[in-house]
Amino acid sequence: MSHRNAPLSETGRLRLARCIVEDGWPLRRAAERFQVSVSTAARWAGRYRELGDAGMADRSSRPHHSPKRTPTRTERRIIKVRVIRRWGPARIGYLLRLHPSTVHRVLTRYGLAKLRWLDRPTGRVIRRMESAACGDLVHVDVKKLGKIPDGGGWRMLGKPIGGRNRQADKSSGQTSKYGNPVRGYHFLHTAIDAHSRLAYSELLADERKETAAAFWLRANAWFNHCGFTVRKVLTDNGSCYRSHKFRDALGDIEHRRTRPYRPQTNGKVERFHRTLADEWAYARLYTSDTDRCAEYPRWLHNYNHHRGHTALKGQPPASRVPNLSGQYN
Repeated sequence: MSHRNAPLSETGRLRLARCIVEDGWPLRRAAERFQVSVSTAARWAGRYRELGDAGMADRSSRPHHSPKRTPTRTERRIIKVRVIRRWGPARIGYLLRLHPSTVHRVLTRYGLAKLRWLDRPTGRVIRRMESAACGDLVHVDVKKLGKIPDGGGWRMLGKPIGGRNRQADKSSGQTSKYGNPVRGYHFLHTAIDAHSRLAYSELLADERKETAAAFWLRANAWFNHCGFTVRKVLTDNGSCYRSHKFRDALGDIEHRRTRPYRPQTNGKVERFHRTLADEWAYARLYTSDTDRCAEYPRWLHNYNHHRGHTALKGQPPASRVPNLSGQYN
């Protein structure tokens, strides 16, 4: 294949060859006219005499014979280990005493699916759910997040002190100076649009059916304010989502549930929870639970309007929602 700075395209080669073969130009004159070497002009003229117009096409640079290519028997062993154990090139190479790059080339040559595309327990290729427009499907889930005692938790003070605090809190039921229990949990209720990855999330006190239903009413109103209507909602099989209150809160919206023990089906919201844990909940050492809770709205705004998303080619979720306010704040 010709590169971007090549002086001759297929059309240029044909013109060069015809000048030499049909018009009788000397090789040196033709080479000077088309700004190539004499040997290049001779090569294309020779191919034109032999093959005509078809000889001007690019030829494969692959060698006719590869004496050092990995033996077929070794390739079969690599494929067998990959299919049965679902290992990567490094582990397969260590087992078969091969370099990982050799294993990678064999796997690529035979078009085997990448490990990140596979469901490890079954070996099946993951079928990813893609929505064509905003509101076609919204993923909903809850994440339980431990509260931080005043002064910092075990990440700041160390595990020994954190362990002693945990035992003291269980026995005494102390409260912080802000009136909140030292121990306990926040419940992060999240609704994320599958097409745009736009997320609505709240820190709530529990995951009861009344809380989940009220959260969805606020989330649905927020999505409507963003300019689109939710048509389907996907949740797991938690009791709050199987309740009549949550069903009544959905109204005419279609409710879909994941298969039991298959959190991958609700993977978009699960991945969002992992992102917020890395970039907000445990991104730095907070001295109190109040400080961390105050930071969450700012982080969520940055996620929706400014932070690039790899699934959206580096653009923020707001870029997929037409005329969304707050994108440039």
